[in-house]
Amino acid sequence: MLNISHNQVNKKVTLSGFTSYQKAFKRNHYKYFNNFLKGFSVFGIVILFLPWTQNVTADGYVTTLTPDQRPQTIQSQIPGRIEKWHVREGDFVKKGDTILHISEIKTDYQDPQLVERSRLQRDAKSNSVDSYRQKVGALENQISAIENEWKLKLAQAKNKLQQAHLKVKSDSIDLLATETNYKIAEIQYERSLTLQKEGLKPMTDVEEKKIKIQGSQAKLISQKNKLVSSNNDVINAEIEINRISAEYSDKLAKAQSEKFTALSSQYEAEVETSKLENTTSNYEIRKSLYYITAPLDGYVNKALRAGIGETFKEGESLVGIMPVNYDLAVETFVKPLDLPLIHKGEKVRIQFDGWPAIFFSGWPNASYGTFAGTVVAVETFISSNGKFRVLIAPDAASNPWPQNVRVGSGAYTIALLEDVPIWYEIWRKLNGFPPNYYNPENAEANLNSKK
Repeated sequence: MLNISHNQVNKKVTLSGFTSYQKAFKRNHYKYFNNFLKGFSVFGIVILFLPWTQNVTADGYVTTLTPDQRPQTIQSQIPGRIEKWHVREGDFVKKGDTILHISEIKTDYQDPQLVERSRLQRDAKSNSVDSYRQKVGALENQISAIENEWKLKLAQAKNKLQQAHLKVKSDSIDLLATETNYKIAEIQYERSLTLQKEGLKPMTDVEEKKIKIQGSQAKLISQKNKLVSSNNDVINAEIEINRISAEYSDKLAKAQSEKFTALSSQYEAEVETSKLENTTSNYEIRKSLYYITAPLDGYVNKALRAGIGETFKEGESLVGIMPVNYDLAVETFVKPLDLPLIHKGEKVRIQFDGWPAIFFSGWPNASYGTFAGTVVAVETFISSNGKFRVLIAPDAASNPWPQNVRVGSGAYTIALLEDVPIWYEIWRKLNGFPPNYYNPENAEANLNSKK
C-alpha cells in the first residue's frame, strides 16, 4: 500500500473477477460526462453567435411631460397670519377656489379703511391737477390777449411813425418852396433897388420888396422849425415802438413764467396722483391676496403650514397641490460616457416600480411587463448628481402605460442600441469599452431592412 517494495501485486494478481473491483473501476460514466461537455460546448458556441441588443440602463422616476403639470406648492406673496382653512388634504379644488384666508401682520397695512383713504387722497390730488390745468388755460388766454394787444399797439405806433415820416417829407417840400420864395423875394428886392437907383422905381416899391423879403425869411424860419418838430415826432414814434415792445415783452415774460410755474405744479401734482394711484392699486391687490386660491384644477396634497394664527413670511410654501390633468413622462439620468448614444426619438423600454416584469436586457422581444417610451429631451448641461437628465414620453405606437402609475414612482429605463453577437458584448464588457457609437438614421435604415 505504501509502495515500499518494488514487487507490484496488482500486476501479478488480477482483480477483475471481484465485484467491488467492477463497481470501483467502472469506466462508462466518463462517456456520458464527455458527451455532456461536448454538447454544452456546442450549445455555448452557438449562444456566443446569437444576436444581443446593446443597451444603456439608468434609474429614474415618473414625472410629467410639461412643467406646469407637475406637483407644485402654493406660496403667499405677502407675509401674514393664517385665519381659516377652507379645504382639507385630499380635497379636489378647481381653479380659483379659496384654499385659505390670511390676515395682515404688518402695521403699515392694518388700517381697515386703508384703501378708501388712499382713494380719497388720490381724488384730492387729481382735483388739484384739474385746478392747475385750468390755471394754465387762463394764463394761456392771458398770454394770447397780451400778444394781440401787443400787435395792435405796435401797429398803432408804426402808423404814427409812418405819419411822422410823411409829415417830415411834407415839411421838407414846404421848406424847399419857402426857400425858393425867399430867393425870389431877394432877387426882386435887388432888382427894385437897382431900378430905384436909376430912377425907374419909387422908394415905396423898394420898401415893399424889403418887407416881402422879411416875410419870406420869417416863413423860412417857421418852416425849418416845423421840419425839426416833424423829425422829433419820428424819433418819438420810434421810441414809442421800442417802449411798447419792451413793455409787452415784460408782460408776456411774466405771464409765461406764471404759466410755466403752473405747469410745473401741475406735473408735480400728476406725479403725486400717479404715485397715489399706484399705491391704491397696490393696496387693492394686497387686499385681494388675503385669500389664497388654487392656480389650477387639482388635489390638495399636503398642508405645509398648519393651525390657526400661525404666521409666515412672503414666499413660504403653504400647501402642495397636484394637477388633475397631466401627461406622464419618465425622468432618468445617464452617465456622461453613455450620453452620445442617446438621441431624441430613441426607443426606450421602461420597468415601473410595483409592476412585475421579466426583462432580458439583450433580448427585448422576450421581455414581459415593460413599456415603450421615446426620448423627447436630452439635457445639455450636467446635473448636480454628475449625470445628464433625459426626459422620456410614452410611445404612441405601443401599449399605453399603466393608468395607476403615479408621479414620483420609480422607473428603470433601458435604451436599446445596436444588435451585436453575444461574444462581442462579452468581449466589450471584459475590456470596459462603451457600446457602439452609431447614427440614428443608419440604425433606423437597418431596422427597416431587417423588417
